[in-house]
Amino acid sequence: MPIHDWTRVEDGIFHHFHHGWIEEIARALNRGLLPDNYYAMAEQRAVGYEPDVLTLHGGNNDADDSDDAPVPASPEGGLLLAPPKMLATDEAEVDFYRRKAKNVTVRHVSGDRIVAMVEIVSPGNKSSYNRFRAFVEKSARLLERQIHLLVLDLHPPGPRDPQGIHGAIWDETTARPYHLPADKPLTLVSYECDLAIRTYVVNVAVGDVLPDMPLFLVPQGQVSVPLEPTYQIAYEAVPRRWRRVLEAAAG
Repeated sequence: MPIHDWTRVEDGIFHHFHHGWIEEIARALNRGLLPDNYYAMAEQRAVGYEPDVLTLHGGNNDADDSDDAPVPASPEGGLLLAPPKMLATDEAEVDFYRRKAKNVTVRHVSGDRIVAMVEIVSPGNKSSYNRFRAFVEKSARLLERQIHLLVLDLHPPGPRDPQGIHGAIWDETTARPYHLPADKPLTLVSYECDLAIRTYVVNVAVGDVLPDMPLFLVPQGQVSVPLEPTYQIAYEAVPRRWRRVLEAAAG
């Protein structure tokens, strides 16, 4: 199913779809994509952040929970963490003071440690200067705290993000430029946190099929998030009246 032009419908319609997509991504991760000692939760508040999907490292008295320990395969079909299949788009070392933040642990209210987040950008994130800055600054703080991040932006760039949402986050985090290709204005980006922050950027356009994207749980250890099938399932729950609008625009 190709990516739809969500500018053709009211923001509330995308908001409805957004919630469905969040839930489907969390379900897909929990249905065997994540190793046994990880789990995903949709829309949980965590230390002042309100992410779309949290990936948490569960406590286990019988296992080594350190980030460097090998992660066993799940008997229910979960995969071993694998190095990324994609090549990194860019890499920037964090400065000394930001590297010190790697020892700060951010915990969910249950006490389980957050290792990764998935964020789906909504029109509301770009609707005002304050909301846009809040999203960008939150993303930068998560990366400083060594929380891996996957950001999905199916909305075209505007005056606040002329190089797309990744351009704004990358400038906030590293002060390095990023140039968005004019023919692929929508952005999917995975951030891998280590002594350096590595980015895996895929630019797409309306009409493209969504690729799988890596979600890192540890440096050089990721699972692939099935964006296309989860998008399809969530889209089927959009009211038929608005699907007709989106599909007429596509035609």
